[in-house]
Amino acid sequence: MGLPSVMVLPLLIIVAAGVYYIYHEVMQFMSKSLVRNKVVVITDAVSGVGTECAHLFHKGGARLILCGTSWDKLESLYDSLISDADPRETFAPKLVILDFSDMDVVEDVVVEVMECYGYVDVLICNSSMKLKAPVQSVSLEVDRNIMDINYFGPSTLAKGVLPAMVSRRSGHIILVNSIQGRLAVPFRSSYAASKHAAQAFFDCLRAEVEEYGIVVSTVSHTFINVSDLPPVREHATKVNALAAFVRRQLTHGVRPSELANEIVQMVNRKRKEVVLAHPIPRVALYLRSLVPPFLFAVLAAGVKDSGLAEQM
Repeated sequence: MGLPSVMVLPLLIIVAAGVYYIYHEVMQFMSKSLVRNKVVVITDAVSGVGTECAHLFHKGGARLILCGTSWDKLESLYDSLISDADPRETFAPKLVILDFSDMDVVEDVVVEVMECYGYVDVLICNSSMKLKAPVQSVSLEVDRNIMDINYFGPSTLAKGVLPAMVSRRSGHIILVNSIQGRLAVPFRSSYAASKHAAQAFFDCLRAEVEEYGIVVSTVSHTFINVSDLPPVREHATKVNALAAFVRRQLTHGVRPSELANEIVQMVNRKRKEVVLAHPIPRVALYLRSLVPPFLFAVLAAGVKDSGLAEQM
Protein backbone atom coordinates (compact mmCIF):
# COMPACT_ATOMS: atom_id res chain seq x y z
CA MET A 1 0.00 0.00 0.00
CA GLY A 2 1.59 3.30 -1.12
CA LEU A 3 1.89 6.49 0.87
CA PRO A 4 -0.87 9.06 0.51
CA SER A 5 0.16 11.88 -1.82
CA VAL A 6 -0.29 14.40 0.98
CA MET A 7 2.56 12.71 2.88
CA VAL A 8 5.09 12.79 0.05
CA LEU A 9 6.16 16.44 0.39
CA PRO A 10 6.63 16.39 4.21
CA LEU A 11 8.57 13.13 3.88
CA LEU A 12 10.83 14.63 1.25
CA ILE A 13 11.44 17.66 3.47
CA ILE A 14 12.37 15.43 6.40
CA VAL A 15 14.74 13.35 4.25
CA ALA A 16 16.37 16.49 2.80
CA ALA A 17 16.80 17.94 6.30
CA GLY A 18 18.36 14.67 7.47
CA VAL A 19 20.79 14.60 4.55
CA TYR A 20 21.77 18.22 5.17
CA TYR A 21 22.32 17.54 8.88
CA ILE A 22 24.54 14.56 8.15
CA TYR A 23 26.49 16.55 5.53
CA HIS A 24 26.96 19.43 7.98
CA GLU A 25 28.20 17.13 10.73
CA VAL A 26 30.60 15.33 8.38
CA MET A 27 32.01 18.63 7.11
CA GLN A 28 32.50 19.87 10.67
CA PHE A 29 34.27 16.66 11.61
CA MET A 30 36.49 16.87 8.54
CA SER A 31 37.28 20.52 9.25
CA LYS A 32 38.51 19.62 12.71
CA SER A 33 40.40 16.52 11.66
CA LEU A 34 42.22 18.31 8.83
CA VAL A 35 43.65 21.05 11.05
CA ARG A 36 44.34 18.90 14.10
CA ASN A 37 48.01 19.07 15.16
CA LYS A 38 48.76 21.55 12.37
CA VAL A 39 51.05 24.44 13.30
CA VAL A 40 49.08 27.56 12.37
CA VAL A 41 50.48 31.10 12.54
CA ILE A 42 47.98 33.98 12.58
CA THR A 43 49.19 37.57 12.30
CA ASP A 44 47.14 40.35 13.90
CA ALA A 45 45.38 37.61 15.83
CA VAL A 46 43.67 40.16 18.10
CA SER A 47 41.71 41.72 15.25
CA GLY A 48 38.12 40.69 14.55
CA VAL A 49 39.06 38.26 11.78
CA GLY A 50 42.17 37.04 13.60
CA THR A 51 40.21 36.29 16.77
CA GLU A 52 37.53 34.38 14.86
CA CYS A 53 40.23 32.35 13.07
CA ALA A 54 41.98 31.66 16.37
CA HIS A 55 38.81 30.22 17.92
CA LEU A 56 38.02 28.05 14.89
CA PHE A 57 41.52 26.60 14.54
CA HIS A 58 41.96 26.20 18.30
CA LYS A 59 38.74 24.18 18.62
CA GLY A 60 39.92 22.10 15.68
CA GLY A 61 43.04 21.08 17.60
CA ALA A 62 45.62 23.19 15.79
CA ARG A 63 48.89 24.26 17.41
CA LEU A 64 48.46 28.02 17.29
CA ILE A 65 51.13 30.72 17.17
CA LEU A 66 49.29 34.00 17.69
CA CYS A 67 51.01 37.23 16.63
CA GLY A 68 49.99 40.76 17.53
CA THR A 69 51.28 44.18 18.53
CA SER A 70 49.81 44.20 22.07
CA TRP A 71 50.85 41.67 24.70
CA ASP A 72 47.84 42.46 26.88
CA LYS A 73 45.41 41.77 24.01
CA LEU A 74 47.24 38.56 23.11
CA GLU A 75 46.98 37.37 26.73
CA SER A 76 43.29 38.23 26.76
CA LEU A 77 42.76 36.18 23.59
CA TYR A 78 44.80 33.36 25.11
CA ASP A 79 42.56 33.29 28.19
CA SER A 80 39.46 33.32 25.98
CA LEU A 81 40.70 30.38 23.93
CA ILE A 82 41.72 28.32 26.95
CA SER A 83 38.37 28.83 28.69
CA ASP A 84 36.35 28.16 25.53
CA ALA A 85 37.77 24.74 24.58
CA ASP A 86 38.48 21.31 26.05
CA PRO A 87 42.15 21.30 27.19
CA ARG A 88 42.30 17.55 26.55
CA GLU A 89 41.66 18.11 22.84
CA THR A 90 43.49 21.40 22.26
CA PHE A 91 46.96 22.89 22.61
CA ALA A 92 47.85 26.01 24.56
CA PRO A 93 48.61 28.77 22.01
CA LYS A 94 52.02 30.38 21.83
CA LEU A 95 52.16 34.19 21.77
CA VAL A 96 54.57 36.31 19.75
CA ILE A 97 54.82 40.10 19.56
CA LEU A 98 54.90 41.13 15.90
CA ASP A 99 54.65 44.68 14.58
CA PHE A 100 55.20 45.04 10.85
CA SER A 101 55.58 48.82 11.24
CA ASP A 102 59.03 48.05 12.70
CA MET A 103 60.64 46.04 9.92
CA ASP A 104 64.04 46.04 11.66
CA VAL A 105 62.85 43.37 14.10
CA VAL A 106 60.78 41.23 11.74
CA GLU A 107 63.63 38.85 10.91
CA ASP A 108 64.17 38.22 14.64
CA VAL A 109 60.44 37.58 15.03
CA VAL A 110 60.58 35.06 12.18
CA VAL A 111 63.29 33.18 14.10
CA GLU A 112 61.12 33.26 17.23
CA VAL A 113 58.13 31.90 15.32
CA MET A 114 60.16 29.08 13.80
CA GLU A 115 61.62 28.15 17.20
CA CYS A 116 58.13 27.46 18.59
CA TYR A 117 57.73 24.15 16.73
CA GLY A 118 60.53 24.14 14.17
CA TYR A 119 58.18 24.49 11.22
CA VAL A 120 54.87 26.04 10.12
CA ASP A 121 52.04 24.19 8.39
CA VAL A 122 49.73 27.15 7.79
CA LEU A 123 50.64 30.84 7.71
CA ILE A 124 47.71 33.28 7.72
CA CYS A 125 48.87 36.80 6.85
CA ASN A 126 46.04 38.86 8.27
CA SER A 127 47.72 42.16 9.19
CA SER A 128 46.51 45.29 7.48
CA MET A 129 46.60 49.08 7.78
CA LYS A 130 43.87 51.15 6.14
CA LEU A 131 43.87 54.79 5.13
CA LYS A 132 41.31 57.05 3.49
CA ALA A 133 42.69 60.34 2.17
CA PRO A 134 43.30 62.28 -1.06
CA VAL A 135 46.61 61.44 -2.72
CA GLN A 136 48.15 64.87 -2.19
CA SER A 137 47.54 64.80 1.56
CA VAL A 138 49.40 61.51 2.24
CA SER A 139 53.02 61.90 3.32
CA LEU A 140 55.83 59.68 2.11
CA GLU A 141 56.30 58.44 5.68
CA VAL A 142 52.69 57.23 5.81
CA ASP A 143 53.06 55.63 2.36
CA ARG A 144 56.08 53.68 3.57
CA ASN A 145 54.39 52.61 6.80
CA ILE A 146 51.40 51.24 4.90
CA MET A 147 53.70 49.38 2.51
CA ASP A 148 55.60 47.88 5.47
CA ILE A 149 52.45 46.60 7.17
CA ASN A 150 50.50 45.50 4.10
CA TYR A 151 53.29 44.31 1.80
CA PHE A 152 56.83 44.06 3.16
CA GLY A 153 55.71 42.50 6.46
CA PRO A 154 53.67 39.62 5.01
CA SER A 155 56.18 38.96 2.22
CA THR A 156 59.10 38.90 4.68
CA LEU A 157 57.26 36.52 7.01
CA ALA A 158 56.34 34.26 4.08
CA LYS A 159 59.98 34.14 3.01
CA GLY A 160 60.98 33.28 6.57
CA VAL A 161 58.75 30.20 6.87
CA LEU A 162 59.27 29.08 3.28
CA PRO A 163 62.58 27.14 3.62
CA ALA A 164 61.08 24.73 6.18
CA MET A 165 57.99 24.26 4.00
CA VAL A 166 60.16 23.51 0.98
CA SER A 167 62.25 20.97 2.90
CA ARG A 168 59.09 19.26 4.20
CA ARG A 169 57.38 19.63 0.81
CA SER A 170 54.15 20.78 2.41
CA GLY A 171 52.62 23.97 3.71
CA HIS A 172 49.90 26.52 3.11
CA ILE A 173 50.33 30.30 2.98
CA ILE A 174 47.19 32.44 3.02
CA LEU A 175 47.07 36.16 2.30
CA VAL A 176 44.00 37.89 3.67
CA ASN A 177 44.04 40.71 1.17
CA SER A 178 41.32 43.05 -0.11
CA ILE A 179 39.20 43.56 -3.19
CA GLN A 180 41.31 46.71 -3.57
CA GLY A 181 44.25 44.48 -4.37
CA ARG A 182 42.43 44.04 -7.67
CA LEU A 183 40.40 47.20 -7.98
CA ALA A 184 41.69 50.67 -7.05
CA VAL A 185 39.16 52.98 -5.41
CA PRO A 186 39.52 56.77 -5.05
CA PHE A 187 40.91 58.08 -1.76
CA ARG A 188 42.59 54.72 -1.07
CA SER A 189 45.76 55.24 -3.13
CA SER A 190 48.34 54.03 -0.58
CA TYR A 191 46.14 51.21 0.69
CA ALA A 192 45.23 49.99 -2.81
CA ALA A 193 48.86 50.21 -3.94
CA SER A 194 50.05 48.08 -1.02
CA LYS A 195 47.29 45.52 -1.61
CA HIS A 196 48.09 45.35 -5.35
CA ALA A 197 51.74 44.73 -4.46
CA ALA A 198 50.86 41.97 -2.00
CA GLN A 199 48.52 40.34 -4.52
CA ALA A 200 51.24 40.29 -7.16
CA PHE A 201 53.85 38.91 -4.76
CA PHE A 202 51.69 36.01 -3.60
CA ASP A 203 50.50 35.27 -7.15
CA CYS A 204 54.14 34.89 -8.19
CA LEU A 205 54.95 32.86 -5.09
CA ARG A 206 52.08 30.46 -5.83
CA ALA A 207 53.54 29.47 -9.18
CA GLU A 208 57.11 29.21 -7.85
CA VAL A 209 56.38 26.85 -4.93
CA GLU A 210 53.69 24.62 -6.41
CA GLU A 211 56.27 21.99 -7.37
CA TYR A 212 57.13 21.62 -3.66
CA GLY A 213 53.56 20.83 -2.69
CA ILE A 214 53.05 24.25 -1.07
CA VAL A 215 49.67 25.94 -1.53
CA VAL A 216 49.43 29.73 -1.71
CA SER A 217 45.97 31.24 -1.36
CA THR A 218 44.55 34.74 -1.47
CA VAL A 219 41.17 35.90 -0.22
CA SER A 220 39.97 39.25 -1.58
CA HIS A 221 37.17 40.72 0.47
CA THR A 222 35.25 43.96 0.76
CA PHE A 223 35.51 45.93 3.99
CA ILE A 224 35.13 44.12 7.30
CA ASN A 225 31.74 44.95 8.77
CA VAL A 226 31.74 44.69 12.56
CA SER A 227 28.71 46.89 13.19
CA ASP A 228 25.05 46.95 12.29
CA LEU A 229 24.14 48.31 8.89
CA PRO A 230 23.59 52.09 9.05
CA PRO A 231 20.15 53.43 8.17
CA VAL A 232 19.70 54.91 4.72
CA ARG A 233 19.67 58.69 4.99
CA GLU A 234 17.13 60.63 3.02
CA HIS A 235 18.44 63.67 1.16
CA ALA A 236 16.31 66.68 0.45
CA THR A 237 18.13 67.26 -2.82
CA LYS A 238 18.05 64.83 -5.70
CA VAL A 239 21.29 62.87 -6.13
CA ASN A 240 22.70 60.94 -9.06
CA ALA A 241 20.71 57.69 -9.30
CA LEU A 242 23.73 55.53 -10.17
CA ALA A 243 25.79 57.06 -7.38
CA ALA A 244 22.97 56.50 -4.90
CA PHE A 245 22.67 52.84 -5.91
CA VAL A 246 26.42 52.28 -5.55
CA ARG A 247 26.36 54.04 -2.18
CA ARG A 248 23.68 51.68 -0.91
CA GLN A 249 25.71 48.68 -2.06
CA LEU A 250 28.81 49.97 -0.30
CA THR A 251 27.07 49.83 3.08
CA HIS A 252 27.41 46.06 2.99
CA GLY A 253 30.54 44.23 4.05
CA VAL A 254 31.96 40.92 5.19
CA ARG A 255 31.47 39.77 8.76
CA PRO A 256 34.63 38.56 10.58
CA SER A 257 33.01 35.18 11.30
CA GLU A 258 32.12 34.74 7.63
CA LEU A 259 35.67 35.51 6.52
CA ALA A 260 37.17 33.24 9.18
CA ASN A 261 34.99 30.33 8.10
CA GLU A 262 36.08 30.88 4.52
CA ILE A 263 39.73 30.80 5.58
CA VAL A 264 39.22 27.47 7.36
CA GLN A 265 37.58 26.08 4.23
CA MET A 266 40.50 27.32 2.13
CA VAL A 267 42.86 25.32 4.34
CA ASN A 268 40.69 22.21 4.19
CA ARG A 269 40.03 22.32 0.45
CA LYS A 270 43.35 23.93 -0.58
CA ARG A 271 41.53 26.59 -2.57
CA LYS A 272 43.92 29.07 -4.17
CA GLU A 273 41.69 32.08 -4.63
CA VAL A 274 38.45 33.38 -3.15
CA VAL A 275 36.61 36.65 -3.71
CA LEU A 276 34.17 37.67 -0.97
CA ALA A 277 32.27 40.61 -2.37
CA HIS A 278 28.77 41.68 -3.31
CA PRO A 279 27.91 42.14 -7.02
CA ILE A 280 29.07 45.76 -7.42
CA PRO A 281 32.82 45.07 -6.92
CA ARG A 282 32.58 41.87 -8.93
CA VAL A 283 31.05 43.74 -11.87
CA ALA A 284 33.64 46.47 -11.48
CA LEU A 285 36.43 43.90 -11.81
CA TYR A 286 35.04 42.81 -15.18
CA LEU A 287 34.56 46.41 -16.29
CA ARG A 288 38.20 47.16 -15.39
CA SER A 289 39.31 44.47 -17.82
CA LEU A 290 36.71 44.84 -20.57
CA VAL A 291 35.70 48.52 -20.67
CA PRO A 292 38.06 50.48 -18.40
CA PRO A 293 37.01 53.95 -19.71
CA PHE A 294 33.47 53.32 -18.49
CA LEU A 295 34.65 52.28 -15.03
CA PHE A 296 36.96 55.31 -14.81
CA ALA A 297 34.03 57.58 -15.67
CA VAL A 298 31.85 56.00 -12.99
CA LEU A 299 34.58 56.36 -10.35
CA ALA A 300 35.20 59.98 -11.32
CA ALA A 301 31.48 60.72 -11.11
CA GLY A 302 31.38 59.07 -7.72
CA VAL A 303 34.17 61.31 -6.41
CA LYS A 304 32.17 64.38 -7.40
CA ASP A 305 29.16 63.05 -5.47
CA SER A 306 29.90 63.86 -1.85
CA GLY A 307 27.62 61.13 -0.51
CA LEU A 308 29.32 58.43 -2.57
CA ALA A 309 32.79 59.75 -1.79
CA GLU A 310 32.01 59.48 1.93
CA GLN A 311 31.25 55.75 1.55
CA MET A 312 34.32 54.89 -0.55
